[in-house]
Amino acid sequence: MPPPHGVRWKWAPAARAESVGSTAEFDLIERIRRRAATRDDVVLGIGDDAAILQPPPGQQLVVAMDTLNTGVHFPEETAPADIGWKALAVNLSDLAAMGAMPAWCTLSLSLPHSDAAWVDAFLDGFLGLAQMHGVALVGGDTTRGPLSVSVTVHGFVAPGLALRRDAARVGDEVWVSGTVGDAAGALAQWTSGQPVASGLRDRLDRPTPRVALGRALVGLVHACIDISDGLAADLAHVAQASGVSIDVHAPALPASEALVKAFDVPRRMHLQATGGDDYELCFTAPGASRAALVRIASEMAIPLTSIGTVTAATAQLRLLDAAGRPWVPSRAGYEHFSG
Repeated sequence: MPPPHGVRWKWAPAARAESVGSTAEFDLIERIRRRAATRDDVVLGIGDDAAILQPPPGQQLVVAMDTLNTGVHFPEETAPADIGWKALAVNLSDLAAMGAMPAWCTLSLSLPHSDAAWVDAFLDGFLGLAQMHGVALVGGDTTRGPLSVSVTVHGFVAPGLALRRDAARVGDEVWVSGTVGDAAGALAQWTSGQPVASGLRDRLDRPTPRVALGRALVGLVHACIDISDGLAADLAHVAQASGVSIDVHAPALPASEALVKAFDVPRRMHLQATGGDDYELCFTAPGASRAALVRIASEMAIPLTSIGTVTAATAQLRLLDAAGRPWVPSRAGYEHFSG
């Protein structure tokens, strides 16, 4: 089987007008190339018009891409190493939600001006996380413009075993990993001018992609999604794609100590249900998988919490309060073009 078409780290005459400053774009690319690791399945990496990659036989390729913009996905004063980490983490989280094994990534970096020290610090975070998950940076693009980072990740999964959001079944339990609302809590404190609790800011700046957990869930769970736009909004996608009704018991949503200390119950519950940027996994599983899920939670030291049920074959999500009554927050989750 021939290798798939690759993607390139651009260097063309037309791109020279977009040099990020006194240091030529080519110099920045070389700086990145020197630090990027490789893998045996990278036939040709950074340095040509395209990368050449060889997926393993019998595996399907899983591809995801996300863009992070300054002032939208991270505060302007965020440390470059944290931006680098998060740019890759949010993409690895998408692979985790599919149960895929990460392999390669590409990076498109827009910078307002040339700053080698900033790029080096950015790479500390980006490549540090890449190394933890065996991911090779194989290409991309650099250009001058507002600070923006786009990453594409590639991973592998056995045919028919990918976790999907359209596979929830009536009778499933709904589970979530870790705790939810921390990143939204940090953002709420930051936008209001309050000091941001360190435990919350860490979750906003350096989310943990649940890659190993996603792999462990293959074969045990039905539907899965990562929480990027808010638990309610993302679970509503599962309900819609699967054609099922999902009931979530809002008081059961797991909260960190930092979030409990920072917000009262009504505000905290709202952040947990609608706040984005958690990058935890939310999934549905049959009751027969409960013992295995408890074992995985113990072995990986990752809390897994049952928060609801799949109740009927009607596409809707219901949030319920402590008395089992419908609870409707002011919004379901983050929307990029809502206003």
